Amino acid sequence: MKLLNLIRISAVICILFVSTLLLFDRWVSARTSDRIYHEISTVPKHSVGLVLGTSKYIAKTLNPYYEYRITAALDLYKQGKIDYFLLSGDNAHRSYNEPWTMKRDLLKAGVPDDKIVLDYAGFRTLDSIVRAKEVFEADNFTIITQQFHCERALFIADTYKIKARCLAVHEPNGTAQLKIRIREVLARVKALSDLFILNVQPKFLGPKEPIIKPAPATVISEDTVPSSAINNQKQLDNLTPKESNTSE
Repeated sequence: MKLLNLIRISAVICILFVSTLLLFDRWVSARTSDRIYHEISTVPKHSVGLVLGTSKYIAKTLNPYYEYRITAALDLYKQGKIDYFLLSGDNAHRSYNEPWTMKRDLLKAGVPDDKIVLDYAGFRTLDSIVRAKEVFEADNFTIITQQFHCERALFIADTYKIKARCLAVHEPNGTAQLKIRIREVLARVKALSDLFILNVQPKFLGPKEPIIKPAPATVISEDTVPSSAINNQKQLDNLTPKESNTSE
């Protein structure tokens, strides 16, 4: 009898735990759904497109999640929806460098080097989002990643009062998608803990590196001012006080 009661209590606790996880998951999705786009034509124009990194290969096989993100980022650029790429990802060691891998593929596709900025300290989604604003001074940008990732990234952006939109790119079907979706539920719980309980901050911030450089101040010289205007000013400067009063 005691064993049966223990099983029942354990089952109830398990159901409550899973229900809580799913509730958190749905809450994150609901909070961000109005800023997620699925068609490039409907994406608002922003200067910066933030591509969230992932590995290009999985066991020597091209990672479709990576491929879809890069393809969508290129399409956004070609259609004039973004002007600059901020490529953010992990740079764990020399043989694994997500930002540089993405840059190499964009360069091969014809994107100019001066349109690409690398964030080597995007170790987690939180780091990538917060550093986009705090380090690269991009406060209004388009995130490029899959739907599930869009939702968590935008939720983090909301918490830090960062204006962002997200293009939800295609994602593969099958068992791999199911595994990633389950992992995403746990990732969202961790994100909630990091944001509201632990107050976790990016691992690195560092000096400001604005993507969009401020326009240089305009220096007015005699070469840029009409000669008639210069002559008129010189005549006024040469007036004596008496002549000035007479002219009034």
